[in-house]
Amino acid sequence: MSQIVPSHRARWLAVLVLCVGQLMIILDATIVNVALPAIQRDLGFTQSGLGWVVNAYLIPFGGLLLLAGRLGDLIGRRRMFALGLVVFTAASLLCGLADSRELLIAARFVQGVGGAMTSAVILGMIVTMFRTPRETARAIGVYSFVGAAGASIGVLGGGVLTQALTWHWIFLVNLPIGVGTLLATRLIAPDRGIGLREGADILGAVLVTSGLMLAIYTIVRSAEQGPAGTVALGAVSVALLAGFVLRQARARNPLLPLRILRSRPVAAGNVVQALMVAAMFGFQIPVALYVQQVLGFSSLQTGVSFLPITAAIGLVALGLSARLITRFGARAVALVGLPLIGAGFALLARLPVRGSFVTDLLPSMLLLGLGVGLALPAVATLAMSGTRPEDSGIASGLVNTTQQVGGAFGLAVLLTLATSRTDDLLAGGASAPAALTGGYHLAFGIGVGVVALATVLAAVLLRPTAEQEAPEPAGAPVLVG
Repeated sequence: MSQIVPSHRARWLAVLVLCVGQLMIILDATIVNVALPAIQRDLGFTQSGLGWVVNAYLIPFGGLLLLAGRLGDLIGRRRMFALGLVVFTAASLLCGLADSRELLIAARFVQGVGGAMTSAVILGMIVTMFRTPRETARAIGVYSFVGAAGASIGVLGGGVLTQALTWHWIFLVNLPIGVGTLLATRLIAPDRGIGLREGADILGAVLVTSGLMLAIYTIVRSAEQGPAGTVALGAVSVALLAGFVLRQARARNPLLPLRILRSRPVAAGNVVQALMVAAMFGFQIPVALYVQQVLGFSSLQTGVSFLPITAAIGLVALGLSARLITRFGARAVALVGLPLIGAGFALLARLPVRGSFVTDLLPSMLLLGLGVGLALPAVATLAMSGTRPEDSGIASGLVNTTQQVGGAFGLAVLLTLATSRTDDLLAGGASAPAALTGGYHLAFGIGVGVVALATVLAAVLLRPTAEQEAPEPAGAPVLVG
């Protein structure tokens, strides 16, 4: 894929545009959570039906990332990014104007499609813009901060908009952001895709998209209804994905060239990232529920309570991680960040029934923020380090896919186990706060184990080439267009 090499300033303006687009997508995945009670009252959702306001977005988003990433390689990643912005912004308008359950759910599905088209190619564009390890690490640090902190900002934004205006504005706020970002895409250097003939694998596209969407649906279903009845769906999704792998091994122009997965940094980086994100998704909802149901926080106070972890991630990901990755290598930085995340979960697993935010929650949130700020950019750097420029879109889509699947799986499993533990404690005569806290203890304890497994795999498998791990020499040149 050919691409104009822009100047240093132009590249960073392009990164800013891409990250604004990514922030809008990430915010929309979480901003709706705080507004769900208001949506339920206005549109008459049942409790089980309300979940589809979230799931109708997550299923196409997670299922289409891989396909959208490859299409970005074929038709041009800037074009795919812009098309995704158009779809997402138009769907946001429909969501904001929705006056029925059916219209809102349908518009949320289209939002998920647009979100996948936009998000899938962003990391691929970022890594192809820079030629020095230092600048690449800095850019990935900015991207990682937006992804990790955006969820917390979404919780805060949802509380503010819902409380000050109405739930409609959590969607309508996307209109000026989406239109402004679309106009600013001219700041991104144009790229020419390798052409549809080089990877127009229709059968592979059908297999991977249906397999991933069914896998996300199966995970969501298990969280809502338990494992009963989901085994068959899971088996079908596994069969579809296995068929996709076989198809890629035989196709003349595969959608996902298997050479990407033969790269140890790519394969291992995605596995480590999936485990890390699974634990972090399992952190967000239980902590939000703990501060509301046990500590008695309001929706707005809950959003504010997540600001320390956002600040810690920003401090490290934006200011420190790039220097450390350049100096010591991405693997070494990941092996420092992951244990910090594990330590944060270990503190959460000891939360008291009647705790204090400052003394009991704040230390763990700061540890988690520092750990994520170090580990996420480092793992993303490794996961993208073994790919060719013409494959960077599909590699970016793969990174985003493992994030979504890992996050959905972690959230489903940890919340299901926490709920089961709470029910057992209530049946045994425990008070509601004690039972809830006990359930969260189990979720956080499992989070410790998941992060420990990610750390071991990172230590054993994340061994990039000497060139990837070598420190950048002082005064390394920067390409200027």
